[in-house]
Amino acid sequence: MASGYVYLAMAVYVIIGFGMAYLARKGLSAGMSDYFLAGRTVGSVVSALTYSATTYSAFMMVGLAGFTYAGGVGALGFELVYLSGLSLAVFFGPRFWLVGKKFGYISPVELLGDRYDSKVLGIVAAVACCIFLIPYSAVQLMGVGYLMAGLSDGAIPFMVGVFIATALAVTWAWTAGMRSVALTDSFQALVMFISAVVVLLVVVYKGLGGFSGLFHALETSYSEWLRVPGPGFFNLKAFIGLTLPWFFFCISNPQVSQRLFIPRSLVTMKRMITGFLVFGFIYTLVSVLWGFSARVLFPGLAKADMATPTLLGSGVVPPLLALVVMVGITAAAVSTIDSILLTLSSMVARDIYRGMKPGVSEERELLIGKFVVPVIAVLSLLFASRQMGLIATLSVASSAGLVVMVPAIFGAFFWKRGTAAGAITSIMAGGIVAFFLQFSGIKPLGHWPGVWSLATSLVLFFVISLLTRPPQKKAEVFLGYLHEATKKHGII
Repeated sequence: MASGYVYLAMAVYVIIGFGMAYLARKGLSAGMSDYFLAGRTVGSVVSALTYSATTYSAFMMVGLAGFTYAGGVGALGFELVYLSGLSLAVFFGPRFWLVGKKFGYISPVELLGDRYDSKVLGIVAAVACCIFLIPYSAVQLMGVGYLMAGLSDGAIPFMVGVFIATALAVTWAWTAGMRSVALTDSFQALVMFISAVVVLLVVVYKGLGGFSGLFHALETSYSEWLRVPGPGFFNLKAFIGLTLPWFFFCISNPQVSQRLFIPRSLVTMKRMITGFLVFGFIYTLVSVLWGFSARVLFPGLAKADMATPTLLGSGVVPPLLALVVMVGITAAAVSTIDSILLTLSSMVARDIYRGMKPGVSEERELLIGKFVVPVIAVLSLLFASRQMGLIATLSVASSAGLVVMVPAIFGAFFWKRGTAAGAITSIMAGGIVAFFLQFSGIKPLGHWPGVWSLATSLVLFFVISLLTRPPQKKAEVFLGYLHEATKKHGII
């Protein structure tokens, strides 16, 4: 496809996106809650769509499709484990919302720091999130780069797509914070969902003779892709290593759990989660079927992450429809980057900067937060330029580092005996284990980094907490309120 058409489609997307972003500026007040959480007043539909767009990014249509192309049906099981992990959102979501509204938390890290009565914990957790979320942000930029390069047959360099995505993410995050991101997310989620379903139907019926033709081709030529463990990518330990961090994604990844603070009410939150589950299940099936279709049509790809770009750039998909899908995937990636930028900048301002300078004004915090946005974006861009490995694998690597937050989060809500020392030690030691194992390539006993990082953080949190003194007064206030509030609202 001619590069001019790709640029034209992006230009239309940018114009619409800017219009929605500036529309979101109306009523924006100068406060941390309004900028980073949209004033905690987001309705059901927008909450569900922004949650979906934030979660399902370039990882799905580029990464999961590539994962399926390389590893077969195991990719479906991998993603369904994530969906099953939404049971945690059903359980933790109302609790996050209740304490967030009561105590004015801006980020999940602030919740931990306050619950364990430790500014040091807030700083440590925020730094850990920055370290492990920047690679995940880079994954989104890589997805856009691969997509634009593949769709234009290489006429648009990979890094041009990366630069465009970075510029859009920074600009929209600056424009009106969460209000801008939530509103543009709604548009982006609808575009990516509808276009992905339509393209799947076109590819399957035009290029493969229907779903019976697709599965007949798979059974005949690629039967290994329909079995477990598949053609060689998956085995039991690999599957556990990949899926374990993914199961806890909705509470361990702060850009997602921060979304639990923004709904207008508990009823809104329930609708948000229900809407996301429906969206996610259909989108998962579509992404996996895309990967299978690319395996049948283009079996010799050197890079699995090029499955979707190659599919869109082929003659099977009409050019106009391919451009719409490109915009949808780009929009999803930009949405996730926006969310990460806002989450990390809120942590730097509220948890790191204010933690080191108590008493700083909210105006100063907000200024610091806005200043940090482009800094994080540039770091993500530099990481993306390295093009390190499969998009899906890099995404899980980030989650393997963030899963160390899980024991402290469980302890905050359900274990009065948990201590700041236990949380700090578990996050630092677990993070070091994840970082070392991931970049050294070492797998002790054959298990992946996420297994060892979670085990390390869990054991240390429990043992160190038993050996140190808990913040009794803070725990009583926090857990006492939560007990009464959940009882009042009938929350299990």
